[in-house]
Amino acid sequence: MVGIPDEALLAGFVSGDRDATGAFLQRFRNRVYGLALAMLHDPALAEDVAQEAFVRAWKHGPSYDRRLGTVSNWLLRITRNLALDRLRRRRKEIEIIDPDILESLVTSTPPSAVEDAAITSDMAAAVTAALAQVPPEQRRALVLAAYYGRTAEEISRSEGIPLGTAKTRILLGLRKVRALLDAAEERP
Repeated sequence: MVGIPDEALLAGFVSGDRDATGAFLQRFRNRVYGLALAMLHDPALAEDVAQEAFVRAWKHGPSYDRRLGTVSNWLLRITRNLALDRLRRRRKEIEIIDPDILESLVTSTPPSAVEDAAITSDMAAAVTAALAQVPPEQRRALVLAAYYGRTAEEISRSEGIPLGTAKTRILLGLRKVRALLDAAEERP
């Protein structure tokens, strides 16, 4: 159904038209899943969020208003909101987790394809080695920010430190990891 406007596909999707539904899912599935994966860093959670985004689009499709944006932007906004909800839930779960456990979770995401396994494994090993050389306070702040999407303000509150200190820990930790990764890459 190439050339059919997004609004028409959405209308067909909402009404249950099989061809329109297939075309709608085909047109948007990579963008929806990609956004969810980029935000969550977990393929299984990203799949769940993508599926839920399409369910919500189906339920709320009749209320779509093209004056407020394109179908694509509307659908990606739904996806983003769902992913943020998942991140918030995950944050609550990790409030009391030991920093060493947080570090191990950074490398626990399985590779997306068999051929990427070696590269992913090498990268994960390099990041883990670099994180091990970062001071514990910086490491915890960096993992909370980079992997769990916490803001500096949220880290400040959960760690009981000033906002400026949280920002500095994230920045210094990130600089240290980057420098260590760059140095490791330059070695033959």
